[in-house]
Amino acid sequence: MKKILHLLLGCSAFLLYACSAGNTINFDVTENYILIPVEDNAPESVVQFSVDGEKIGEPMYIRVSQTKTGYWVPIDVSKYKGRKVKLTFEHVNKTDIGFSRIKQSDSFEFDYNETYRPLYHFTPKYGWMNDPNGMVYHNGEYHLFYQYNPYGSRWANMHWGHAVSKDLVSWEHLPFALAPDSLGSIFSGSAVIDKDNTAGFGNDAMIAIYTSAGKIQTQSIAYSLDNGRTFTTYEGNPVLSDLSYPDFRDPKVFWHNATNQWIMALATGQTISFYGSDNLREWDKLSEFGEGIGAHGGVWECPDLFPLTYNGQTKWVLFVSINPGGPNGGSATQYFIGDFDGKTFKPDPLPYPLWLDYGRDNYAGVTWSNIPDSDGRKLFIGWMNNWDYANHIPPVHFKGASTLPRELKLAHNGGHLVVANPPTEEVNALRGNTKKIDAFTVNKSHTIDNLTEENTGAFEIEMDIEAGSTSAFNFILANEKGERTVFSFDPEKGVFGVDRSKSGIVDFTDNFTTGTIEAPLVKKENYHIRLFVDRTSVECFVNDGELVQTNSIFPTEPYNSLSFESDEEVTISSINVYPIRSK
Repeated sequence: MKKILHLLLGCSAFLLYACSAGNTINFDVTENYILIPVEDNAPESVVQFSVDGEKIGEPMYIRVSQTKTGYWVPIDVSKYKGRKVKLTFEHVNKTDIGFSRIKQSDSFEFDYNETYRPLYHFTPKYGWMNDPNGMVYHNGEYHLFYQYNPYGSRWANMHWGHAVSKDLVSWEHLPFALAPDSLGSIFSGSAVIDKDNTAGFGNDAMIAIYTSAGKIQTQSIAYSLDNGRTFTTYEGNPVLSDLSYPDFRDPKVFWHNATNQWIMALATGQTISFYGSDNLREWDKLSEFGEGIGAHGGVWECPDLFPLTYNGQTKWVLFVSINPGGPNGGSATQYFIGDFDGKTFKPDPLPYPLWLDYGRDNYAGVTWSNIPDSDGRKLFIGWMNNWDYANHIPPVHFKGASTLPRELKLAHNGGHLVVANPPTEEVNALRGNTKKIDAFTVNKSHTIDNLTEENTGAFEIEMDIEAGSTSAFNFILANEKGERTVFSFDPEKGVFGVDRSKSGIVDFTDNFTTGTIEAPLVKKENYHIRLFVDRTSVECFVNDGELVQTNSIFPTEPYNSLSFESDEEVTISSINVYPIRSK
């Protein structure tokens, strides 16, 4: 059964009192929303909102329908009831169907549970989402802010969306936290808890540090004294600017105990620059990293610097997202392992570039700050999409999802040190009743049908594969239409591949399928695999996340069978299937 989402439900007709010539609409506000019809292939129109003759907020960029309506977006005007409001449109003709259909309504209704809405991964209610931002734990809540467009399902109008969770798997949507201002759109950044009031906004203030993206990119701050429900923009913004870097963005900030200062990692073109501050308002440059090391096929973005422990030794890890230039095309996240002394990051000699996730759909992820010492984990979440095709994927009312939350660990994969990123233990709470399948040996092929009874397309498969001396084997997820995603292991060649060329809908863009998506595989006799399927994604974790592939898929009906293929005998020593409940 389809579920309809109601936001302040109830609906009534639009009451225009005047429509002036040209592209301006005036009306008396009598209801909660103005609804605007959108056509994703229409050009963006600049839309200015005014109340009683005074401009409110920055202009919005909305693809107002020209020939057909794909969906509607709301502008909340509930606090302006009884007042006169004007919408001024550029690049919209009165003859466009969207202009004539703009209306008021007491409700905003749409099919929330549309075909390609994941069941247990985080998605925005509606609109566009990309990078996770400002992730911080405070007063029992995990805060997830994210790049958000409330006025369409394509990238534009960057706000910080906001959601909170007590368990990392069930999320409560809150109103967006930050909106574009005179300094520009709100690009990516981070958030910290200022326990010692170093910035002067109050003890335990939640402080967001973000990029203001106007004519130039600068760094700004805003603070909250009510656990992130409302933010006040610092009147002294921007707090950091440098005209020598056109790409100057995505501040990730943490407190460094050893040097008693805040440290900012900032993307500066093809490098990461580090800055220090006593108060979050004044910053000094400390060092710069990146020249001549790692992948440089695209702009460096969304850095994150943090410590992890391995065999009793503290190492520092630096994440750098890059677009394009990923190992399988488009966007991806590389990392470096080394040491940080409060000023300079020095990488260990490893076979860079190293990639956190070799799939095509894990980008711009960073870690939560302020995790209690009693927990001690380094927790991560990424954007499950790729800039190669992000604006064109099949979902209608929303675009963008998050990966599963993951715990970052240092591990040795048999070749060298890596950053493993298995799902957090909280994810196990999503499991339904276990379906245990007896061990079996594959000789040519073996198929398991009806993986789950309800066949919602949302499940986890956990299995142990005894590869022994087998040169290669595959397992395949499929549906009754013959759509399939193939996972191939070739220990001899050292390759783990994913082929989604026949996974379902693949023709919405030219570069969604670009051949097998490959990752380096260390030859081992046994592989422990956790495979998470959620309607539009497959996340495959090998050996506790030492090797990961995250890939989007769009089958036209849910997958519900698992097949194995091997020209030599390979034993599946254990296999459990867990249906997953909706979050």
